Parts: sequence; C-alpha cells; structure tokens
Amino acid sequence: MNIRKVILGLVSSLLMGLSQLLGGVDAPLKALFALMAADLITGMLKAALRKEQSEGLSSKTMFLGLGRKLIVLILVMMAVQLDSLLGLDSVSRLAVIGFYVANEALSIVENAALLGVPFPKQVLSSLEAMRDKEERQEE
Repeated sequence: MNIRKVILGLVSSLLMGLSQLLGGVDAPLKALFALMAADLITGMLKAALRKEQSEGLSSKTMFLGLGRKLIVLILVMMAVQLDSLLGLDSVSRLAVIGFYVANEALSIVENAALLGVPFPKQVLSSLEAMRDKEERQEE
C-alpha cells in the first residue's frame, strides 16, 4: 500500500469531519477563515514593524492569538450543535460567525491603522455597527 495515499486519505477524512463539525464550508465560514488569516498576517506585520508599541515578534503572543482563533472555531462548532438540537436553520452558527467576522475585520483595520495605512471612515463605522448589532443580538 502506498503511504502517500494512506496519508492523503487520513487528511481528507479529518478535513471532512472538521467541515461537518463547522456546519459545512460555505461563504460565511470561508470569510471567517480568510479574515482570521489576514488578521494573523497583519498582526505579525504590526509586531515586526512597530516594535516600540509591541514586544516585537513573539512566539508566546502568536500562540495566544492562534489559541483564541481555535476557541472561535470551537464556538462555531458549539453553535452548529445548538442549531441541530433546537431545530434551527444555522441561526446560532451565522450569529457566531457574523460576530467574529466583524471582530476580525476590526482587528485588521486597527493593525492597518497602527501601520499608517489610511482607511475609509465609512467602512470602519459599518464594521463597528455590525459588531455592535451582533453583540446586542447575543444579549
């Protein structure tokens, strides 16, 4: 048996299971993953380029950030199970994803601002309004 095929089969099975736990791979989940990656990248750039305002590149800080993102994915999994239990059509899942999409986007904008990248105020206001709306719905 070819070891490469076995490894690919295992990886495929794990990714399929993860996809199911996250409620399927759709546009909201893709947006969350894309913004999580962009936030990690802009955070690393901020740490590397703005050493006077941060500790610089730190494996501890990076590990903490990755841990937080893992917890976000666990919360999405929890929301999928809640929707299933209550017979809801992805309501909880979309609320959780929407909240964290807004948070990731705001974090990217904050990182960009600290790096001196100009950003349209209207977009920032829209992101803050989206986050505030999601926070009110969760109360």
